[in-house]
Amino acid sequence: MPIVFDTNVYISAFAAPGSRSSLALQLAARGDFELVVSPAILTELRRKLSGPKFGFSEQELDDADRNIRQIATVVEPEVELSVLDDEPDNRILECAVASGASAIVTGDKELLALGSYEGIGTMTVAGLLYAFPETET
Repeated sequence: MPIVFDTNVYISAFAAPGSRSSLALQLAARGDFELVVSPAILTELRRKLSGPKFGFSEQELDDADRNIRQIATVVEPEVELSVLDDEPDNRILECAVASGASAIVTGDKELLALGSYEGIGTMTVAGLLYAFPETET
């Protein structure tokens, strides 16, 4: 069951340890599902975490990248999509399509409003954790 996390899920997981997003990342780490990521998602995550809002150091950025790469399967999408107005959202869709993901986990309103794309559903972190009740806080 491949699942793609939106950048906002990773941001919450790394910026707010103990958050629901960090629990979701722990589910992937223990193998409850296959987490899938693309280089574009990792680049966007690095850009956001290094910005003024979060101010992660190079070491923290490298640690986050290494952590994700140890947990996730990295895919290289071959098809460029332009479905949504926000280009980073399209990179999420590309990763999901390329990996044959069953779901995208996101807090992004536009992605959630999409509902599904090519049979790939969208859900919140709370929705994912609901599927694994032993992790719910």
